[in-house]
Amino acid sequence: MLTDTHSHIYAEEFDTDRDEVVARAEQAGVGLILLPAIDNESYDRQEALAASRPGLFRQMMGLHPTSVGENPRPDLEIAHDKLFSSPDKYIGIGEVGLDFYWDTTYRRQQIEALEQQTGWAQKLGKPIVLHLRNGKDGSADTDAYAEVFRLLERCAYRGRGIMHCFSGTMADAERATASGFLIGIGGSLTYKKSTLPDIVRALPLKSIVLETDSPYLAPVPYRGRRNESAYVSLVAQKVAEIKGLSIDEVATATTENAKRLFNLTLIG
Repeated sequence: MLTDTHSHIYAEEFDTDRDEVVARAEQAGVGLILLPAIDNESYDRQEALAASRPGLFRQMMGLHPTSVGENPRPDLEIAHDKLFSSPDKYIGIGEVGLDFYWDTTYRRQQIEALEQQTGWAQKLGKPIVLHLRNGKDGSADTDAYAEVFRLLERCAYRGRGIMHCFSGTMADAERATASGFLIGIGGSLTYKKSTLPDIVRALPLKSIVLETDSPYLAPVPYRGRRNESAYVSLVAQKVAEIKGLSIDEVATATTENAKRLFNLTLIG
């Protein structure tokens, strides 16, 4: 069984054919799809989808860093209230993090929001799913990975999680896995100029989970089109090729990694 640990299949991009997209995922061997949250504009959509197929979908709660503005307090309060009023509905805190790619106007607010949400994860004993994106300028000030490692140390974070859509260096990956994080590998692995193959080759399979980030970052040969959960099979295929394993071995191991991280022992 394959697990897509990161899919926004509740997004508007799937409104016209969501049932068909879900059917294609199941036909591709996907038996579990995890739904990270974005913001208050999409929480209702996410929760409705999760409730429609509880055996297939599991959901998270959090405020995405690109949804953090000048005053994120009201949005954080909404996420907090949803999470703490029904903590059993959510398997983790996510997706949350730091995104410095386009600009750093709200850098301080993003850091403060992440600190707060990291506290939620610690209080509830749930894993955290991190969205980290460095600035285009490549400067130290926009190194999201360096900043998050400082934040986790400052918060004395002792939980576990996923570094989703990993785009850091090998040193970042080693530091993350040493801290108890899994590395989220998606369609970027298949891109011609990707550095991920070297990282996947070096990491043990126990440190990897698979994802799509649907509708974004579709793998080759669908790059540039809408991504969907069925395509996680192409990511598994590429991991298997790199590591000299069968797709079944990759699927089984990465699914077990996800189940263990999120304590999904009841999933078949």
